[in-house]
Amino acid sequence: MPEHLAILDCAGNERYVLPSGLTVLVRPMPGYAAAHAVVAARFGSIDVHFRLGGQELTLPAGVAHYLEHKMFEDQEGDAFAKFARTGANANAFTSFDRTCYYFTATSAVDESLDVLLGMLTHPYFTDETVAKEQGIIAQEIKMYEDSPDWRLVTELCQCLYHSHPIRVDIAGTCDSIARITPAMLYDCCQAFYAPANLVLAAAGNLTARQVLDACARAGLDRPAAAPAAQRILAPEPMTLARPQKTLRMAVAKPCFGIGYKEAPLAPGDGRTEALYDLILCCLCGGMSPLYRRLYDEGLVNPGFGGEVLRADGCCCILFTGESDQPDTVRRLLQEEIERLRAEGVDREVFTLCKNEKYGQLVENLENVEDAASQMADFALLGQTVSQQVEMLAGLTAADADAALQAILQPGRAAYVKILPDGAETEE
Repeated sequence: MPEHLAILDCAGNERYVLPSGLTVLVRPMPGYAAAHAVVAARFGSIDVHFRLGGQELTLPAGVAHYLEHKMFEDQEGDAFAKFARTGANANAFTSFDRTCYYFTATSAVDESLDVLLGMLTHPYFTDETVAKEQGIIAQEIKMYEDSPDWRLVTELCQCLYHSHPIRVDIAGTCDSIARITPAMLYDCCQAFYAPANLVLAAAGNLTARQVLDACARAGLDRPAAAPAAQRILAPEPMTLARPQKTLRMAVAKPCFGIGYKEAPLAPGDGRTEALYDLILCCLCGGMSPLYRRLYDEGLVNPGFGGEVLRADGCCCILFTGESDQPDTVRRLLQEEIERLRAEGVDREVFTLCKNEKYGQLVENLENVEDAASQMADFALLGQTVSQQVEMLAGLTAADADAALQAILQPGRAAYVKILPDGAETEE
């Protein structure tokens, strides 16, 4: 085993940093039937303006998502067909700040690891293969446009932000993807798919030796060039681009979103994000007085809730749900925020929420997919599972009270409603 082996936590998660710069995280789980592996790249939809080799490059929107699709193709065909032959179930996704490729398998794990690492280390693009994907992704874009949940988040970001690329749909637009070329995709691979910009996390019925041997077969055990890209983001003011917007779609019940623009978090600041998440649990989680009132009075359905959305250069807190009286829900939410700001969070509820977060961390360790994904997510923040547990232990209700004095301010709130087609009133 490499000399730089480190035990991340008492659960036995192992960490290696290979000579190529690749971070490898392994959680062996003897006795489990399946294994899950994920490769996470620090490259998402917001990476449209960056410096590479002394030159500034600007990409059309949607390149990261487009590249996610094209990485599954090479000169030998489709990687999905290769995974099918190994019996693995594979997929990928792109978010604002990362792209993840993964598979789950109960057999032929070594072969599946070879497919996964091979497709990411040997990209292959031609004019023909790039053009072929445009129609497929155009249909995906239209599908997202018809999703009220997705439209709420997109419209909220457009209301909250003036210029930050989080305003633009992750998949881009039909016009933007038509401008993508093979040269752009190769530039992105050089800039963002360098091994030091990747994390490989695996959990389940496998060993660290298997994973490291697969990395060696892919050439990832040799020194490689460091990531060359430097993300460029324009300064973003704390004002709103637009305070409110109303749409009409084919929905059975009105949908609403309330977004609060917050100061960007420092890179690797998982503590503040976790604190905000605890505050949301106290404010509108299933154990909160507000949630119980809204649900008991029929003002929201069980899907109502809040989330923290953060990426480089931006952070916002979003509340979304369905309601026949969205304006009433909005008013009651702001009243509850002001009450907690004045009185402080309920100590009992805070403790219950904190214990719930502990439980989620521990529960994830017992599921192969969640264990691997959790390790990769924390590693992208420069953290480990054990550090997350320690950080969570240090958060107090007093910390939440202090944070509430600065966040969730009504002057930085945007409001989006999606009303049913033909609806005459909003309440």
